[in-house]
Amino acid sequence: MADLKSTFLNVYSVLKKELLEDPAFEWSPDSRDWVERMLDYNVPGGKLNRGLSVIDSYKYLKEGKELTEDEIFLTSALGWCIEWLQAYFLVLDDIMDSSHTRRGQPCWFRLPKVGLIATNDGVLLRNHIPRILKNHFRDKTYYVDLLDLFNEVEFQTASGQMIDLITTLEGEKDLSKYTLSLHRRIVQYKTAYYSFYLPVACALLMAGENLDKHVDVKNILVEMGTYFQVQDDYLDCFGAPETIGKIGTDIEDFKCSWLVVKALEICNEEQKKLLHENYGKADPANVAKVKALYHELNLKGVFADYESKSYEKLISSIEAHPSKAVQAVLKSFLAKIYKRQK
Repeated sequence: MADLKSTFLNVYSVLKKELLEDPAFEWSPDSRDWVERMLDYNVPGGKLNRGLSVIDSYKYLKEGKELTEDEIFLTSALGWCIEWLQAYFLVLDDIMDSSHTRRGQPCWFRLPKVGLIATNDGVLLRNHIPRILKNHFRDKTYYVDLLDLFNEVEFQTASGQMIDLITTLEGEKDLSKYTLSLHRRIVQYKTAYYSFYLPVACALLMAGENLDKHVDVKNILVEMGTYFQVQDDYLDCFGAPETIGKIGTDIEDFKCSWLVVKALEICNEEQKKLLHENYGKADPANVAKVKALYHELNLKGVFADYESKSYEKLISSIEAHPSKAVQAVLKSFLAKIYKRQK
């Protein structure tokens, strides 16, 4: 695994070098330094799960055949396209949410010389993806399918972000809108498509598969992405900041979190009143009251129950799939996230 990660990071260096010498733009030392610093700060810093899982998935689809150097490079390049997409979303997301930290360091826009230049950096990050795809996949039969896939998933993610943002509009804080079905829609579009479906779809295209024939795989991965985000909502409140790399602010930010949706479902009128009065307030005293209510309602237990039921449901959906190779891909994804702590 460590070897795979170092190979993967080497591909990042190659792609970065190509982008910093892109002939479509006349580079100056200043512009090159800026983009390099921006890329190094925002692209390779995470866990790299999404990117690495393109390689993993492709290996499973090749059923144990040794990958050629070219295949390793191309699957890595697609993996990095997903990491670039993620960086683009996160840079802009952090501005929209007025976040302070990301991956254990200050958000890019919080750096003194960056500020709102970060919005244009986000646009640049997004534009790097088709440059990478053009450089390495232009002669492939599946080139157009790749472009379509990235465009569609980006559209779905931006639309998910939009429902999330308009739901938490200042001055219109209405907890009664928060339901499991709204939570599910936000999660499906904002997270599940790009984090779960996209890496596997990239691997399927490289393996010569037609994505229209794998709608069942998409559905299972979207379910998995929903489960992943519920874990995220749980960890935002109950995880240790030093473990998860950020300080959770879902309560202060009036987020449509699984925890608040569940709390609203099971609480009595008095507890509901307490939630309405304290949720979405920045004061630590208000946040503490919400957390105390979460404990009182035993949301830890409710989550543990949800986690085991989701796992069982996912396993049975996966085992119903006719292809053992596809089953292996899906099971490897599930194994990575089941009972995670960060």
